[in-house]
Amino acid sequence: MFARFFIERPVLANVLALVIVLLGGVALFVLPVAQYPPLTPPTIQVTANYPGANAQTLMDTVALPIEQQVNGVEGMLYMQSTCTADGRYTLTVTFQVGTDLDLAQVLVQNRISAASAQLPNPVQQQGVTTKKRSTAILQIVTLTSADDAYDALFLSNFATLRLRDRLARVDGVSDVNVFGIGEYSMRVWLNPDEMRQRSLMPSDVISVIQQQNQWVAAGQLAMPPAPSGQERQTTIEVASALATPEEFANIIVKFDSSNQGEITRIRDIGRVELGAKSYSQFFKLNGHVAGGIAIYQLPDANALSTANRVKTVMEELAHDFPPGLEYSIPFDTTTFVRASVDEVYDTLFETGLLVLVVIVLFLQNLRATLVPATTVPVTIIGAFAAMAALGFSVNL
Repeated sequence: MFARFFIERPVLANVLALVIVLLGGVALFVLPVAQYPPLTPPTIQVTANYPGANAQTLMDTVALPIEQQVNGVEGMLYMQSTCTADGRYTLTVTFQVGTDLDLAQVLVQNRISAASAQLPNPVQQQGVTTKKRSTAILQIVTLTSADDAYDALFLSNFATLRLRDRLARVDGVSDVNVFGIGEYSMRVWLNPDEMRQRSLMPSDVISVIQQQNQWVAAGQLAMPPAPSGQERQTTIEVASALATPEEFANIIVKFDSSNQGEITRIRDIGRVELGAKSYSQFFKLNGHVAGGIAIYQLPDANALSTANRVKTVMEELAHDFPPGLEYSIPFDTTTFVRASVDEVYDTLFETGLLVLVVIVLFLQNLRATLVPATTVPVTIIGAFAAMAALGFSVNL
């Protein structure tokens, strides 16, 4: 009875078939494609830095108050954290499958805000970040120098300043992490013997540097209300923040009025140099120093499209690279995805061809073969529309 309705109305049947093909074709290009289906629970990552702290101090002062607040957040399955010897803290909160990550991020951020008052001041100044991030790396982009003209510090810092922010804005990218030595930093090396002779502690040097190395709002001259006849208003600019090792070395640490006005500067108790913020990690490619950039994908993003956009952005940025600097993508999970998708297309074509041959052999009539031959692609393409409506993805 149901089939007779469409047999008697061939125009309606053809229109419905075209609509199904159209919807399936559109859905095929918007369905997410990834290496693995989203069977793993979604995660939220919390990171914090405590400069100069060891793992035990980090656990007692940072991990404990944060985890006490985050524990029991709605939809959470479990959480795990790491504290490193260079003062880095990472907390990964795992939620139930199907949890809205945007809502989960807000819930975790609210818990972090409640714990922020208990954190040490250096941690509060550095900030505690909360991000939704896939646990798997999509791609790793490397920066290398063919003739080793650039050291590891330059490569890592170049990736941080020139590439990370641009790649983080790519559609489908959840986070970008730079591997290598790290960013440039002004390092002050103190001499314990000289410090002891002058009765100084490292905290004294830190306090002085913080006081003398900061931006100062000096104000303006002739601000309103100004006397009548005052025609100009001038902004005062004060050279406050320090930039070179020589300027840091000239900072006065102590003035002793009882010892003929002796002045102690940082250069008298140590040395200052422009180096790396941390030397706890390094990155190499084929035995040569390199800078690495890990690209993380959003949970619902299309892996192939995201990887293509990352490659396009890197090609654009490469035009502004200094001479001798090259980039490559040695790790790319979409290579397997592309090969699998190509195999799926080949299988669909071969299957459709075999079905057509079988139908022709059994019916022995080309005209009678047209009806089932057109039904097969309509059902296959229409299946993509049903997958999109039910929230499935083209995972392999």
